[in-house]
Order: sequence, then C-alpha cells, then structure tokens
Amino acid sequence: MAGAEIVVTGLGLVTPGGVGCGPSWETVCAGRPTAAPDPALAGNPVRISCRVPGFDADQLLGARRALRLDRFVQFALVAASEAVADAGLEPVSWDGARVGVVLGSADGGPGTVEDQHAAMLAGGAAHVSPLLLPMQLPNMLAGQAAIEFGATGPNLVVATACASGTTAVGVARDLLVLHRCDVVLAGGSEAMITPLVMAGFAQMGALSRREDDPATASRPFDVDRDGFVAGEGAGVLVLERLADARARGARPRARVAGYGASADAHHITGPHPQGVGIEAAVLTALADAGATADDVRHINAHGTSTPLNDLVEASVMERLFPGRPLVTSTKGVTGHLLGAAGAVEAAFAVLAVEQGLVPPTAGLHTLDPRMDITVATAATATPVELALSNSCGFGGQNAVLAIAAA
Repeated sequence: MAGAEIVVTGLGLVTPGGVGCGPSWETVCAGRPTAAPDPALAGNPVRISCRVPGFDADQLLGARRALRLDRFVQFALVAASEAVADAGLEPVSWDGARVGVVLGSADGGPGTVEDQHAAMLAGGAAHVSPLLLPMQLPNMLAGQAAIEFGATGPNLVVATACASGTTAVGVARDLLVLHRCDVVLAGGSEAMITPLVMAGFAQMGALSRREDDPATASRPFDVDRDGFVAGEGAGVLVLERLADARARGARPRARVAGYGASADAHHITGPHPQGVGIEAAVLTALADAGATADDVRHINAHGTSTPLNDLVEASVMERLFPGRPLVTSTKGVTGHLLGAAGAVEAAFAVLAVEQGLVPPTAGLHTLDPRMDITVATAATATPVELALSNSCGFGGQNAVLAIAAA
C-alpha cells in the first residue's frame, strides 16, 4: 500500500521464554526449548506445553484487576504496558481519539468458559459468574486495552486462527497509512492451554506425542517432527508513522514495510498442497514493500513442526527464494502460541533486523531431505535489511509481514 512509512517504536512480550522482551529474546537466541510436562493437562492425551514462566498477574496488574481478567487479557495488558513504555509514550497525555488498538486472538478466553461450565455442572446456573462473558469474549482483549490506556480510537480484535497476530499488525498498518489513527497498539494474545482445547488438538492429531523428552518435541523442519507443542503468551507492537515518530523524538526500531494476506480456499485445517495461499501472501507483502525476493535476508517461518505445514511452507520458500535467506522457526523454543504467534514472531523479526542477529531453530537435528532451504541452527550475526514473518491459520488464512531496517 503506497503512503506513509510505518515504524515500530515499542515492543512488549510475554512468552514461554519469559516476561518481557529481554528474557524472551535471550531465550530464543540461546535456542532453549521451553516445552515441559504440564500438570494442568493431567489425564489428557498429550500432557506437555510451553507455559509462560513466573507470570504473577496479581503483582503485575494488581489483585483486584487481575481477578476480573481472563489470562489472555492479562498477558496482553502486560505486553502492551511494556510496549507503550518502550515507545516513550505517556497515555495520560496523549490524544486518545487518535490511538487505536488492533489485537488478534484465535479463541478468546476458553479457560474462563471451562471453569464456569464446571461451576454450573456442580452447583447450577446460579453459580455461574456474572463476569463469564466480560472475561471470555474475544473483543474484550481490545476493549480492556482501551480502558487501560485511554485509547478511544478504532478498537477491534481480529480472528484468523494462528495468523491472528500477524493480521492484526497488518490491519493496524493500514489504519495508519489511511490516517485513521496516529498510534496503534497492535499484536495478539492467547491462553488456550486448557484441558478441553488441548484434547481437541490431540484428537485432531496436531500435537507432538514426544512426551518422554519434551525439550525435543517441537522440532520445525526436522525429518522426525510429529506435531506442534502448544504455547501461550502475547506480543504487542506500537506502530506510528515515521514522520510522527521523528517529530516527537522517538526511536524507530524497524519499519513495517509490507503486508500481504490471502486465503487458500482449500481445506478447513490443511494447507493447500502447493502452498498457493502462503505464496500469494508473500508476494503481496514484497510488492507492498517495494522489494523483491532477493532483498530478503531472513524469514521467521510459520514452521509449526507439523508434517504437512512445514513441508508446504518449505516448498514455497524454496520456490520463491533462490538466494536462500536464513530461515528460522522460533516455535522450536516457544512452541506454537496460536493466535499470538504472529505478533510475537513479528517482534522477533524486528529484533533480528534491529540487532543483525538471526535466532536459531531449536529442536532441528536433521533437516527433512525433501526441503531445500537454509535453516539457522545457531544464532547468526548477519546484516538483515529485510525480513519476512509468515503466519498461517486453520481455514486456510495466511498473513505475511515485511519488516525492514528503519
């Protein structure tokens, strides 16, 4: 989309790597897998996950506030607070009508739903909390952020399954290009590691069954991959027009140079076998950025560690990028953060561009011989002028961001 340059001025992360950008990025660059046995999944077909460590909502948000928020909203508010502070913005003094919020989530608050369903079964309808709906509805993600930061501009939650966080950043970029806002808090949050949801994924055959060695369960692009490991967390980026950021003396960390989105229109869960949808989204993002495949130095791949997704995505990267940019799937460390994955991975792409450091793909021991791509297996210092961040979701929804040096 032609128009103003859009930059990232703030980042906030809550991931299985840690609470905050520093711990999350350090864990990812060190290639330390976070998958572990999960007591909350006792009795489930698969009992491992990637949880956010040491997340104390009472301490971070206040006990009274935290009690009224589902975990997916708690994550988002903590990440957004870090991002706003990183951008050097003061919500008490900004023009809230010019501040938008666009966040993504695949499922909203299933933890609250399951808890309240259990309460109803145990004691009847009178035992259901009046906060059930305000806590679990997906739109409350953006609504609560607006309340927290006094953001009265455009406010929405997008749901494109596991592409939700990437879609949110792309939509936020469009709002800024169209001058609907001056600042947008964009990203995604997810807290879907519940017994019912994980049972559903297990019954689909989507999850890794490597419970004997959880640290090796998420292994994107590996010949022995057998499914993803579910994760949780949030990523929030503060986006502004470059001219506005410079006018207030802010530090542009990177540019959101392009965005592409598409639908496979093929299958409810499986990717198109030729990857036509993700290919279309990549080409659209590159065209939007005024770039070519030869300009791309790094790709943060969707790379879920599932047999079909990784093979299809690798075939597209092989076809489109003969220059063989360094490919990473940070899901080897974090697991699959579902609707938050794209936002967190966009933040990692920003950091890769900003620092000239490509993180490794943890869990990859032997590249699937059907894949002719170059996957980073160790943290690699290299100039990254342009990176792509790919996301795909159930329903065949694809979204790609082009992240460029500021």
